[in-house]
Amino acid sequence: MTCAVVAQKGGVGKTTTLLGLAGAAWERGLRTLVVDLDPQANATSAMDPASTAYSTNDVLADARSGVAADAVVASGWGPGIDLIPAERALEHRAVPEGRDSTLRLRLALEGVIDNYDVVLVDCPPSLGELTRNALAAVRLALVVTEPSFFALPGAAAALEAIEVVRGSNNLVLRPAGVLVNRSRPQTSEHAFRLVELEAAYPNLILPYVVPERIAVQQAQGACVPVQAWRSPGAREVADVYDDLLDMLLTKAAETVADLGVSSTMTFSTGTESS
Repeated sequence: MTCAVVAQKGGVGKTTTLLGLAGAAWERGLRTLVVDLDPQANATSAMDPASTAYSTNDVLADARSGVAADAVVASGWGPGIDLIPAERALEHRAVPEGRDSTLRLRLALEGVIDNYDVVLVDCPPSLGELTRNALAAVRLALVVTEPSFFALPGAAAALEAIEVVRGSNNLVLRPAGVLVNRSRPQTSEHAFRLVELEAAYPNLILPYVVPERIAVQQAQGACVPVQAWRSPGAREVADVYDDLLDMLLTKAAETVADLGVSSTMTFSTGTESS
């Protein structure tokens, strides 16, 4: 299963969602690779890798087939959870660099992702070149937002970006859904925004509510998955991420079946295979 975690703006819990999913995969013993494509490198910091000498910035600069293997490092979470770290210099890759620059990550990951059950890409909080690279390299895209005034236009922009990449160079890409983070439906504003989102995208708004618990910040500060943090609040959050991972794995399997393609990454553009 390959999935990009996408948000049109920051502060909506995008990286926290990715870390929760990675932790759910870790708890199941699934071979997992996290690709940090966010120049803020928050996922990298939270996963405490052994080294950050070679990053996604270097991978995109080189962009040879399979070169991402040189950047894979063990995370501090334990065996089976690997990382391609990010760094601030990745900001320089946020603008197009010639023809097919959107396909750099896909090319670099060729053969690498076949070694993993789960590949998660943390996108920057924007819909520019780095996010387009992520969308061109995966089969699923999870949109993360929050129940605010900006939720509907943000979700609309993210879903439009997914469709653009799907139509131009990744026919197997599908939206996994829209996760509304930090939702408190008992408040009138949040309830209104949820109704607004569900009316606009009735088949895409996911039913999962991730509770706000201090255990999430505590686990991130300790550089461990929330699933490893021993508290009732951590377990409550972990259970939601486990359900969310189940949904993604199911959608990934359905995508493979619908397209009649193998479980490894085989992509098509609008005109040819690559």
